[in-house]
Amino acid sequence: MSRNFRRLVLRGCGGAMTLYGIYKIGSFVQQKHVVIADEISPSKMKHRLPSRSEQLNELQTTPEYDILVIGGGATGSGVALDSVSRGLKTALVELDDFSSGTSSRSTKLIHGGVRYLQKAILQLDLEQYRMVKEALHERANLLAIAPHLSYPLPIMLPIYRWWQVPYYWIGIKAYDFVAGRQQVKSSYFLSRERALELFPMLKKDKLCGALVYYDGKLNVRLNVLFISIYHLV
Repeated sequence: MSRNFRRLVLRGCGGAMTLYGIYKIGSFVQQKHVVIADEISPSKMKHRLPSRSEQLNELQTTPEYDILVIGGGATGSGVALDSVSRGLKTALVELDDFSSGTSSRSTKLIHGGVRYLQKAILQLDLEQYRMVKEALHERANLLAIAPHLSYPLPIMLPIYRWWQVPYYWIGIKAYDFVAGRQQVKSSYFLSRERALELFPMLKKDKLCGALVYYDGKLNVRLNVLFISIYHLV
């Protein structure tokens, strides 16, 4: 057991040093490509949402669009809003109601990707690290600009093997570290007794404790908000 513990500690230290190295390299070589969207002044915005007949008429009479977005889910509405805010003539079409497909069945999580960070560390994958860093930045943006439609979500991870306690703790703390000042809330460890007090339905046999970390979650109405803004621009 002592040999396994030493091996685990060495892996943890190595992972922490690797994470720090990836962070420094990423900060040094990362190039920021910023595309400035056209400024949208209130005078340019419409005062009401167009009716369905008006939208269909515009689709039929407009000779050409820069972008056609198929699907009014989370991705489609975001692409449409981003495109029209950059001055591109954009059309969005949806077979059913907005957010009625995949977006209605997703977890609605706003996350950076703990598993992607694990891959970045274990495989020294700088691109995975950059993706996690960007996703955490966008998570912070969304929680800031739409606090009425998004909120911090605590996620509890029960642990049933003693060696997983330091392993997962290091990984979750690395997730907090990468988020930096944009972390939602700091992760923490729960004892076995406290975890069972909060979640008595947990399997008690061999339970060592639990880790709690934070990501974000959004309300599907945020998608409708994006669609509405897209029509008003």
